[in-house]
Amino acid sequence: MTQKQAIQLFEERKVRTIWDDEQEKWYFSVIDVVGILSGSDNPRNYWKVLKHRLVKEGNETVTNCNQLKLRSEDGKMRLTDVADTEQLFRIIQSIPSPKAEPFKLWMAQVASNRIDQIQDPELSIEQAMLDYKRLGYSDNWINQRLKSIEVRKELTDEWKRRGVEEGVQFATLTDIITQTWSGKTTKEYKRYKGLKKENLRDNMTNTELILNMLAESATTDLSKEQKPETFDENMNVAHKGGKVARSARKELEKQLGHSIVTPLNAKTYLNQIDKSDDEDAIDKDN
Repeated sequence: MTQKQAIQLFEERKVRTIWDDEQEKWYFSVIDVVGILSGSDNPRNYWKVLKHRLVKEGNETVTNCNQLKLRSEDGKMRLTDVADTEQLFRIIQSIPSPKAEPFKLWMAQVASNRIDQIQDPELSIEQAMLDYKRLGYSDNWINQRLKSIEVRKELTDEWKRRGVEEGVQFATLTDIITQTWSGKTTKEYKRYKGLKKENLRDNMTNTELILNMLAESATTDLSKEQKPETFDENMNVAHKGGKVARSARKELEKQLGHSIVTPLNAKTYLNQIDKSDDEDAIDKDN
């Protein structure tokens, strides 16, 4: 099964999903859905009790639920109960909730959107823009973030061509690039920004994003030129790519007089943007 994980948003609540290219269907994290519909502080336990009751009733929906690896709150990939749209509709019927009908409509829309996006890839970009917009990001930041996704995809495609394996090896090379240009490993960078399970790039400022893109783009270009054949050679190329962005960072910091690697995360960064917008509005009124 060719899978692609994604975070979907229902009323600003995250739902972990996996798209199956072969079957052309979404699988939704049952626990995430149960948490939204039940309002329970412990959706995992709520689902455990509900699943036990449904099994006793002979409900085949629960029996047929799959388990797939999804990223958990601690950032690790863990097996999680998932259900396709049809299975989830039946589970929802067992949860008394005023959100049940809106959620069903939302699920149908998610499924429809994905089919449309397969026909027209530009719709995926438009959806990502809408999702970031709802979360409060500026148009300028969104444009940078979407570009960073394109740059990252080009890099990972190049790594695959060089025989680099997804998972640990991808993470190792990413760590080398990040640490070389920023002075921090990915884990240290996230801790510096007060993050746990959140995506690091979603919590970077425009300048941080640009430098990270420069490091990854430089690594891609160097890899295409040098054609590394071993993992050690790929590590060396990743270090060289990171050094390109490190030089740019140091020169910029020399001109600015302060570090551009900042503890600002999305929450504080967006608050600053909102405050700046308010101040601009006040200035215009005056």
